[in-house]
Amino acid sequence: MKAWSVRAPGPIATGPVAPVVRDVPDPGPGELLVRVRACGVCRTDLHVAEGDLPVHLPGVTPGHEVVGEVAAAGPGCLHAPGDRVGVAWLRGTCGACGHCRRGAENLCPASVYTGWDAHGGYAEYAVAPDAYVHDLPPGRSDEEVAPLLCAGIIGYRALRRAAPPPGGRLGIWGFGGSAHLAAQVALAEGAEVHVFTRSAAARELALGLGAAWAGDPFGEGPAPLDAAIVFAPAGTLVPAALERLGRGGTLAIAGIHLTDVPALDYRRHLFQERQIRSVTANTRADAGEFLRLAGRLPLRIATVPYGLDEAGRALTDLAEGRVNGAAVLLT
Repeated sequence: MKAWSVRAPGPIATGPVAPVVRDVPDPGPGELLVRVRACGVCRTDLHVAEGDLPVHLPGVTPGHEVVGEVAAAGPGCLHAPGDRVGVAWLRGTCGACGHCRRGAENLCPASVYTGWDAHGGYAEYAVAPDAYVHDLPPGRSDEEVAPLLCAGIIGYRALRRAAPPPGGRLGIWGFGGSAHLAAQVALAEGAEVHVFTRSAAARELALGLGAAWAGDPFGEGPAPLDAAIVFAPAGTLVPAALERLGRGGTLAIAGIHLTDVPALDYRRHLFQERQIRSVTANTRADAGEFLRLAGRLPLRIATVPYGLDEAGRALTDLAEGRVNGAAVLLT
């Protein structure tokens, strides 16, 4: 089968990912063999390729926003050949630690991840544990659904971590695949959304989706915010977002990787009970809640399609800010 491999992590300009040919894998007990039909290109894939995240599996195939059809099922699986399923970032947890027992499996020290600890969806086939795949909302194409499986799920968790009050103002820094979905959920729940991004195309998209304001990441904005989410992996945005929070506001940082945060001034950035929360992966409950919500809401999912053989170009376009929405590989 055709696949892609992170052969030597480094800057995307050095070509860290390369096409390879592998045997089609066999599913073991409790595992599914999934024929990949679409796979979203996530910024986390870029972090894996560029070495921002430590190597967990040398030569790993990236990709954790997989939409596909079950081609074969190992013993003990609930899904069967022909089922349409989604394969997401969270791949496995111990199920026994205190975090797992209290419903916080995203914090499990033994958690493993698709496209980092095991081969992912930049391939024609992928193997995934049956207990960690997701049933998908009907009525949408594979291309539309793929970004929901990480961009959507993580954006949803970040929104819950930011906890905007009913009818409150939410600020969003960065407006890519995850942000444009989280913004629509926030708008559907009655929030007033302000978007801070340097991309003119992203500002246009934000306003078209219903944002009340869109402007420069370091701009003042029209009013104090009740909550904020930083999606861009730039630590310099953290003080900027905190300065724009009103009293009691919460900032959620959505990325798995962030460049260094500059020194904070207590009175300017944190006083008046402003707070910072990180976002670490997601639980299966998060995923289920969001995917059911996505089945009910008229989400507009902005995608840019690429062929599987264009995965390297898709990652380059993402790194250089040329993707307006979410890039998706189609097989």
